[in-house]
Amino acid sequence: MKDLTISNIERQNVLNNRFAVSKVQEHLDIEGMLFEGEYRFTKKMVADFYEVEERTIERYLEKHSDELSANGYILCKGKHLKELKLQFAPVINVGSKTTQLGLFNFRSFLDMGMLLTESEKAKKVRSLILDFVITTINEKTGGGTKYINRRDVHYLPAAITEENYRKNLTSAINQYVNGHPTYKYSQITDFIYKAVFKENAKEYREVLKLDSKDNVRHTLYSEVLLVISSFENGVGAAISERFKENGGILITIDEVERIVNELAEHPMQKPYLNDARTKMASRDFSFRDAYHGNIADYLQAVTPEEFERFIGDQSIDFDRILADNKDVLKRLKQAEDE
Repeated sequence: MKDLTISNIERQNVLNNRFAVSKVQEHLDIEGMLFEGEYRFTKKMVADFYEVEERTIERYLEKHSDELSANGYILCKGKHLKELKLQFAPVINVGSKTTQLGLFNFRSFLDMGMLLTESEKAKKVRSLILDFVITTINEKTGGGTKYINRRDVHYLPAAITEENYRKNLTSAINQYVNGHPTYKYSQITDFIYKAVFKENAKEYREVLKLDSKDNVRHTLYSEVLLVISSFENGVGAAISERFKENGGILITIDEVERIVNELAEHPMQKPYLNDARTKMASRDFSFRDAYHGNIADYLQAVTPEEFERFIGDQSIDFDRILADNKDVLKRLKQAEDE
């Protein structure tokens, strides 16, 4: 079970998932003030709900002020405070000399619940949150997250691009690399995987709990596929070049490994590799509950926009699209085989 009190990334992953936040809001029985289009809660309301003293809330506000403010905690003052007093004077019960009042919105109220270690009520809320996070993602993906990457509208074009560049690489391996006629492809693929996301195919399978029949590439995000495309194309070209330099002598697997490692260290590749590692580490952690230890330094919270891409209105039913276009895909395949 994840401990939301410890990790800012895990808390942010919850708060950036509007579907889970909405479910929790429907479920929790908390009275707020509908002010300027959003439910707001005073420190006293939050303290009463979580059954702690107000000074406990104030202590957390001091310690985690940046995080709580980023998630919607505000200091209400000036004409906004005047309007609030007019509308909710009996509820907020503040003196006429009060010049500012701290207000939580629902996101920052939930954030406080994920931070509070002294509250039994907060502990129950955290358990509820984790249940809803799992439920909402499973509802949106039809019960499984193995292929959540394919719900991104950019996935199919990236997969087709990668397939084309893969052919350039396999053609170069076939013609110019010495080694076992079958194993050399998987060996070089492992070099590339290791360079791109510091895991070979076997390690990646274990992290994602894939079956032997699952194709690793079918689980990769579009941005990762495009980085691999660029890499495969570069390796294929470098293999061809090295073969020519060798005077037509087949190059060894060890030479190919050196080519891959040199390419991985090229300054031009760094921003793309870093982006691919960040997306894979962060999305797999949030969507698939899969932790890539070798690229843990790249872990970030998944953005609200990414939730929309993979489980929101922007996401697609990949299998349905494939079914709808199977005749077109069949014709493309036949044309390719001719």
